[in-house]
Amino acid sequence: MSEANGSATAGRPRIAESRWPIRRWVTLLAVLEATLLLAALAGGGIALANLTGARSRLLDQTGPQLLQANALAQSLLDQETGLRGYLLTGRRDFLQPYLDGRRAEAASVAELRRLGATPGTETGDDLEGTMRTVTAWQEVAAAAAQDGAAPPTPAVIENGKTRFDEVRASLSTLNAHLSAARDAGRDALDRASRVLTALLIVVAALVLILFGLLYLWLRRAITRPIVRLAREVRLVSSEDLGHPVRGTGPRELVELGADVDAMRQRIVDEVSAAEQAHALLDVRTQALERSNSDLEQFAYVASHDLQEPLRKVASFCQLLERRYKGQLDERGDQYIAFAVDGAKRMQSLINDLLSFSRVGRRTAEREVVDSGHLLDQALANLEPVIEETGARVERGELPEVRGEASLLTAVLQNLVNNALKFHTEQAPVVRVEAERNGDQWLFSVTDNGIGIEEQYADRIFVIFQRLHSKAAYGGTGIGLAMSRRIVEHHGGRIWLDTGYTGGSRFRFTLPVVDAAASTVSTVDSETALATDRRNEEA
Repeated sequence: MSEANGSATAGRPRIAESRWPIRRWVTLLAVLEATLLLAALAGGGIALANLTGARSRLLDQTGPQLLQANALAQSLLDQETGLRGYLLTGRRDFLQPYLDGRRAEAASVAELRRLGATPGTETGDDLEGTMRTVTAWQEVAAAAAQDGAAPPTPAVIENGKTRFDEVRASLSTLNAHLSAARDAGRDALDRASRVLTALLIVVAALVLILFGLLYLWLRRAITRPIVRLAREVRLVSSEDLGHPVRGTGPRELVELGADVDAMRQRIVDEVSAAEQAHALLDVRTQALERSNSDLEQFAYVASHDLQEPLRKVASFCQLLERRYKGQLDERGDQYIAFAVDGAKRMQSLINDLLSFSRVGRRTAEREVVDSGHLLDQALANLEPVIEETGARVERGELPEVRGEASLLTAVLQNLVNNALKFHTEQAPVVRVEAERNGDQWLFSVTDNGIGIEEQYADRIFVIFQRLHSKAAYGGTGIGLAMSRRIVEHHGGRIWLDTGYTGGSRFRFTLPVVDAAASTVSTVDSETALATDRRNEEA
């Protein structure tokens, strides 16, 4: 494994150590963006906190304090109005505004203190000064408003007026300071709002800049190298397989380019090897064609030149048998019979071998034929054997198939002939049927004969292989081999059903013919028959 890894590394171009991988670039960009984003969020949080604080001070403290200061001034005015009416009229009911003003004053002072006007603060100190002037004025007013008190003198009235002017002055100071605080709060709120708006604009600008930089980086470091690599790959795939592929940019793309180039080099090597194999195959094909030509020449010689001497040998042996029969002893007659039988078997063997060699080489045009008609032809050829053995041939519904009629007839004839030949003492019963199995027709030829052992299921399809002696059963041992060659030539297969024990059962398959092709072929066949009839009549 280490050697394989070493060879793979050696076949790949060395990548510069200074090149950063995409993961490192992405990590750097992520850290940079996270840092800027956190800084923007922190600044935004501070600006938002300042905005919230300024709004809270303005709305929850300064504004309500100013309202309560105005309420305090109004309550003091109500007190002064009621006291003046009492002093002018002497009626006690005019003191009611004074008393109500005292209660309103206490409520306003308490609310101001709750809102933060405590001693030590500017508003608290102003409130304390105002309340001292109010207390001094209220003491003068209370002394004048007591029951049984003498009517106030002008000096008393002037003193009360002076005291109330001091109250007005202190209230003015309190209101001025609160108004200034309100204006300062408004300014702080405006500043915080502007800072927050500016910060949001900066964040948006930073986001846009980052996206722009990211786009430019992706275009330069990722997109362009990928496009360049894809262009080289297309060049290799469409025009020049020998063009080297080089990756640029991040380390992953460089490694990808190296891997693609290594794959290209392997393809080049495989294509070169395939071309050499094709050249060798062409040479062997030519040799095979010459061999087939020689075989055809041999078949011609076997069918003409070799059979002629065999016919002469058989003819002269038969003449000897007829002319000298009875003149020779029994052994001489036996020798002549052996010679005649050997010549006949040799002639039959040569004919069968010639037929076997021609299967698949000299093919006629395939057409859709009725396998039932093929079986009829085969049974007609076997009529003498059927009558001799007393056999009964049963048949099911047989389909139409596409093939060469003469060859398929030979298959059925060989299988039925074997069923008639290898029978028991009982009369042979043969059944031929077919059923559809997907896109194949499954044919079965079943008999009640002696059967075949499972161990010979493959051997029986080998040419010249016999399970019995020639004396027991005749034949050349080529029928099943020819049947298998014909069936495979038609796109099917043939085998012995070893699960059947009532004799022997051979099965073979042929492709199903589609309905359209069957109809066209039937019409063509009927047209050809009609043409033949017209020619015969002519």
